[in-house]
Amino acid sequence: MISGPAEAGRYMSTLRTLSRKARSLKEFARGLTDTAHPLLVQIIPIRRCNIDCGYCNEYDKVSAPVPTDVMLRRIDKLKLGMIAGLITNGYFLVPKRIAELNAAGLDFLQISIDNVEPDEVSKKSLRLLDKKLQHLHDHADFDVNINSVLGGGIKNPEDARTINTRARALGFSTSIGIIHDGSGRLKPLASVERKVFDEVSAAISGPWQVLKNLYSGISGFQTNLADGKPNEWRCRAGARYLYVCEEGLVHYCSQQRGYPGVPIADYTTADVKREFLTAKSCSPNCTIGCVHKISYIDHWRAPQTSEVSPGSHPLVNIQTGD
Repeated sequence: MISGPAEAGRYMSTLRTLSRKARSLKEFARGLTDTAHPLLVQIIPIRRCNIDCGYCNEYDKVSAPVPTDVMLRRIDKLKLGMIAGLITNGYFLVPKRIAELNAAGLDFLQISIDNVEPDEVSKKSLRLLDKKLQHLHDHADFDVNINSVLGGGIKNPEDARTINTRARALGFSTSIGIIHDGSGRLKPLASVERKVFDEVSAAISGPWQVLKNLYSGISGFQTNLADGKPNEWRCRAGARYLYVCEEGLVHYCSQQRGYPGVPIADYTTADVKREFLTAKSCSPNCTIGCVHKISYIDHWRAPQTSEVSPGSHPLVNIQTGD
């Protein structure tokens, strides 16, 4: 028997969590048996951002949002019933908005936090966002993952440990990413960075974290990146992973925009099958964690039979991690 509003709220939250886990398992099983459909789609509803991070050239302060009816058509093309996630800088997460996200059925939210104190490169700092994290802890019915980063000129690598520890204390799952430096090169982590990386990775790989978010626990590919070494893997961008820009075009990812460049409205199963078998020459030094992780489900399948090089078509190299 449910005795009051608080207990009723906890009961409904538990039901939503169980439903989310069941749908995730269903999608995982479908992904194992059928390769002709995407498993993760990153779709851009607006290019404009309210902050300006020095390393980012994906967003601006002027672009208009995609009209709602256009976004709905694009989502309908991708099929309803998928797990719905949101990547945000977290600045606007007040209790009212979190309640609206609950009501909308959001399943998953991720915030990347770059440092403890804001600097000239990034304002995505723990001090500015900690109150928002507390709001999420108190009000969110959806899963929350907090991502920290190393490399790419991040001034204080120890901040990643602090951010990770704070996120776990609030009950969130955590992840860590390695990004290129400003010149687009992937450099081995320095000794201090590597120590932090090893400590945070060990925490992420713990049983509780894996149970909380198996997806964030798929991070073995980053060991080579931390050493500045390439990975041998089969990138399924354009097939298992789609990046849909604000113009509605499908690209490999945020770093490699321009190909295949097909409108999502016209993207077919044939496109998915082609890209599933297409090796990407940029993949050995790729730091895009979401593509690595979603491609892992197919790592055991037949090798890719064709190859495309970033120099063979109008790709735009965007040197950021996620």
